Amino acid sequence: MTADTIVAVDTRINARWLIPIEPAGTVLDHQALLIQADRIVAVVSQQEADKAYRARETVNLSTHVLMPGLINMHGHAAMSLFRGLADDLPLMTWLNDHIWPAEGRFVDARFITDGTQLAMAEMLRTGTTCFSDMYFFPEVVAQAAHDTGMRAQVCFPLMDMPTMWGSGPDEYLAKGRELIAQWQGDPRIMPAIGPHAPYTVSDGPLEKAIALAAETDARIQLHLHETAFEVADALERSGQRPLTRLAELGLLGPGTQCVHMTQIDDEDIRHLQETGAHVIHCPESNLKLASGLCPVERLLREGINVAIGTDGAASNNNLDLFGELGTAAMIAKVVASDASALSAHTALAMATIDGARALGRDHELGSLVAGKLADVIAIDMSDPFIQPVYDPASHLVYSNHGRQVSHSWIAGVPQLQEGRLTRIDVADLMLRVADWADRIRASESG
Repeated sequence: MTADTIVAVDTRINARWLIPIEPAGTVLDHQALLIQADRIVAVVSQQEADKAYRARETVNLSTHVLMPGLINMHGHAAMSLFRGLADDLPLMTWLNDHIWPAEGRFVDARFITDGTQLAMAEMLRTGTTCFSDMYFFPEVVAQAAHDTGMRAQVCFPLMDMPTMWGSGPDEYLAKGRELIAQWQGDPRIMPAIGPHAPYTVSDGPLEKAIALAAETDARIQLHLHETAFEVADALERSGQRPLTRLAELGLLGPGTQCVHMTQIDDEDIRHLQETGAHVIHCPESNLKLASGLCPVERLLREGINVAIGTDGAASNNNLDLFGELGTAAMIAKVVASDASALSAHTALAMATIDGARALGRDHELGSLVAGKLADVIAIDMSDPFIQPVYDPASHLVYSNHGRQVSHSWIAGVPQLQEGRLTRIDVADLMLRVADWADRIRASESG
């Protein structure tokens, strides 16, 4: 081969295994991933890479599996500062008696900055390269994610009542419009609309949110059918299930992300199928708050896209998406009474390409395919607790812990190297977290 046929690239990553996600169910051995700037150039055998490519930097990962970065499709990042504050309580008691009062006392722009950075450190350390956030001060979240180099869908909050971020729906929508205008078209930050839930947002603001989404092409994410009480209360008040109400308002569509959906009947399935709305499954939060079980296997069988999220660390209590995948797969088998329901490969797809699909970005995220953005993670499979390795996909879901993630790149830029974060000063962050913990602890004990 002559010199002029050799392709120069920025980075070559050699890995023992590579799971591209597309084609589905594929595990490749001894592959090389080639990156130029922010894009994947090729996935080829290491022998072919030796002949056809010259890299400025080569990373050798002889005991690792390479796969796309994980996409955490629902959370409240800054609530990491409330981790463990009020455990073992039902949802409404947890919210009304503990979380909402604590938010009223502590949540401001500084709280959001520090809490979001804490969440990003945990997510990056456990394999997440893109996250969706729904919380107060979204402009602060967007800037924090941008400065760190993470990809994020940032949903501005919308509800009927005043909060520390605004006086009511009109102010939320005005601020949200500014957020969308500032970040629309950014390659990493995806502004979106976040109505809290059907029981906290009336029809008027929802209709304005629908109009804003149509005007700006912003996605809409909301908590929906989270508990049996939510659905029963809606039926008693209006005679309609929440999803039916939203369908009649015109809120459901390919840009809608329905979070939780533990209470589903045939009518709900039909609405999801007809509109192309996505379901975001948060299994561990649903378990911990005893909210219910999402019938994931049935949703997938009915052709409905299901992505996965951790929810916030205040109700989980971690942001390790690999752990979430194992829980999701186990629950799906029990709910379906079928041990073959939700295979390891399907679970991995939920955290990658299906999340990208919910974002409307599956053409450039969610799989290791030439031309896509180079959002990549490497997981070390050499630890005794995941040996021997017969099937790396199975181990990633059933045996792995996110702490085995050793490397990550977002748009080709290293974010984690040998388990060390490159863009977050962890020591400084821990000092700020300790200060918040002292303040919050004193308030709770007082």
